[in-house]
Amino acid sequence: MPKYLVTGGAGFIGCNLVRFLLDRRQDVVVLDDFSTGKRSNLADVAGRIDRREADVRDRAAVESAMAGCAAVLHEAALGSVPRSVADPVTSHDVNVNGTIAVLEAARATGVKRVIFAASSSAYGDQKASPKHEEMVPMPISPYAASKVACEAYMQGYAASYGLETLCLRYFNVFGPYQDPQGPYAAVIPAFVSQLLKGHRPVVYGDGEQSRDFCYIDNACQANWLAAQADAKVCNGQAINIACSRRTSLNEILAILRRLLGTDIQADYQAPRPGDVRHSLATIDRAREAIGYEPKVFFAEGLAKAIDWYKNNLG
Repeated sequence: MPKYLVTGGAGFIGCNLVRFLLDRRQDVVVLDDFSTGKRSNLADVAGRIDRREADVRDRAAVESAMAGCAAVLHEAALGSVPRSVADPVTSHDVNVNGTIAVLEAARATGVKRVIFAASSSAYGDQKASPKHEEMVPMPISPYAASKVACEAYMQGYAASYGLETLCLRYFNVFGPYQDPQGPYAAVIPAFVSQLLKGHRPVVYGDGEQSRDFCYIDNACQANWLAAQADAKVCNGQAINIACSRRTSLNEILAILRRLLGTDIQADYQAPRPGDVRHSLATIDRAREAIGYEPKVFFAEGLAKAIDWYKNNLG
């Protein structure tokens, strides 16, 4: 039976991906240092996985975890644009050097395929819309710059060493297990948590900024398709993983107020440096390369996630 390594498997996307693989009866190894991921995210599947507690920059630990795997789904990273603005060096170290450690471990162990969790932040605040992969990356934050650097390494290792690599540029993935706490919380769980507590949700800017929100099931499906894809498409290229639909923060709040039965209004504050105004993807390349098609769109995804949010974010 194929075995997969999920780096950052205790994080939001990682733990959902672990469950996705287990549901398909795959063997799963998880590597996480639990600096941002949570042990509780894996509590219900702990007996079904090979869990390794280690920093993704620890190449020996990564090699040990990777041995015998069919592919690596590389989700481990230090996320958040604001955190990278505050501490660019650590974001670079974890994201870029951690990715090099994964690539070098793949070379050492003979693992052929590495699927990388890239980011739509690569596009920066370019005015052209929708965002497509032929656009030149224009990162406007250290986090985005680190992700673009990792993409370059994926391409370089594919060209130099024949590794099968693919970069999935996620656009604002959301769903269960997404952390609502702290200054770097993702917007949807942060909104839900604040509304459930009777607090005014904080919006940085006027709320008309928009994102191509992608429910977690779509991201998991994209990883699975990428892991099974023809080797010729795994040449280091980047492909957008999104729904090709755009929703503003004010629209999200209106939907949440209806779903949660509240009329609490937002607390609008100054925009944050490094945040982009609008983000919308074209997904034509993902369709062609790996057969990706979003199955769950925003309103349905939010409705699917709301019970989990109510039980976990209050």
